[in-house]
Amino acid sequence: MKKHTALSAYNRIHFIGIGGVSMSGLAETLARDGFIISGSDRDDSAATSRLKAAGITINIGTVAENITPDMDLVVYNAAIKPDNPERMAAVTMGIPTIVRGELLGLILQAYKYPVCVAGSHGKTSTTALITAIALHAGLDPTVNVGGYIGGTNYFIGDSPYFILEACEYTNSFHHWHPHIGVILNIDADHMDFYGSMDAIIDAFAKFARNIRPGGTLVIQDNVPGFDRIVEGLTCKIVTFGSDETVNGYWAKELFPKSSKPNIQSFEVMHGSESLARVDLPLPGKYNMYNAVAAFAMARELYLEPDIIAAGLSGSQGVKRRYEHKGQYNGAIIIDDYAHHPTEIKACLAAARDAYPTRRIICLFQPHTYTRTRDLFEDFTQAFGQADINMFVPIFAAREPHDPTISSKMLADAVKDAENCNSLEEAEEILRGKLLPNDLLITMGAGDVYLVGDRILSS
Repeated sequence: MKKHTALSAYNRIHFIGIGGVSMSGLAETLARDGFIISGSDRDDSAATSRLKAAGITINIGTVAENITPDMDLVVYNAAIKPDNPERMAAVTMGIPTIVRGELLGLILQAYKYPVCVAGSHGKTSTTALITAIALHAGLDPTVNVGGYIGGTNYFIGDSPYFILEACEYTNSFHHWHPHIGVILNIDADHMDFYGSMDAIIDAFAKFARNIRPGGTLVIQDNVPGFDRIVEGLTCKIVTFGSDETVNGYWAKELFPKSSKPNIQSFEVMHGSESLARVDLPLPGKYNMYNAVAAFAMARELYLEPDIIAAGLSGSQGVKRRYEHKGQYNGAIIIDDYAHHPTEIKACLAAARDAYPTRRIICLFQPHTYTRTRDLFEDFTQAFGQADINMFVPIFAAREPHDPTISSKMLADAVKDAENCNSLEEAEEILRGKLLPNDLLITMGAGDVYLVGDRILSS
């Protein structure tokens, strides 16, 4: 059992929303370390079933009665509002409550080598690549990631290594003090919280300042605000980028390309020195750059280049990140989590590169009204690589309905795009539209993936 000194005052810990992709991993990690864990969630799921199998008490439904006076701490995530009945009950009983990010910060204090992967895009994929390297190298890490790698969203290791996806929303990553911090990129996102690019850059700068003494910042060389972020840092700074102009790590593409459409081969370079060849089983230049960032990070853990390359070449990818779902009458169906204009462009470019002769159909579900509104013009320019674009209603997530913005407005602004009033309508249209040489990408952070699943199940 690890000695969680920062949590020594607590024995019974309750999680509101315990089935969440990050919460479930933290709950089982603490259960393994000897804490008495309970939790609640709106719905039963594979995550709650796994937690039950681990001996954790799970209540389906969020009600005040789930909170009992013998609890020492109640943890909630950013989606749980102050009027949640369990949060209110805990406050009434005088039980301390903390947000998930703060708990993570306390947990990380027990690890000598926390690795936190930040950035506007690619956090989950890069965390998965780093995990593949660490597992191949036998580091036995604990991992908490915002997606599913080989059917699981977390690994519980017994070593000083903790690999963590560091989300910037609501400044969650300010609670953490990594040994190695990674900044993949910085883009305009979560503007409902930040309001400006300056505020976003300042947030990443604070993340960098939180790196532990003797630690390392791995950062893309041309991120907005680079000079502001690195100014005054006492930690080591390692850069990566897209070509030989970078002083640090970069990828040199190898030709001819693999005959397999989703394999890309490149040499990882450090300055003018070739370190290793990687045959990455993931398409898209963005994944190549993610792999270079992961490679740079792994070198800071003193892993040998051939070990790192083998880990990358054997990586599995992440569920809902350019995930091949199957074929329908010869048409390939892929699902991707892309929900920001930059991610949409990158995903469609990867698809076009991997399948140059196929007709690409993109079925997109915008994620949140505020993102659709704030980045509307960028969205209208993001779908050029697709031959046919279709839109379904906005997935509201944490937001109330906003009648001033809609998917139809987006469809009207994108050339030759088609608006669908529901997932069911989109499914019906696609069944009549898909041809053997097509590639359908269901795209978005909501439940648009269900369309592909239903088509494939028929």
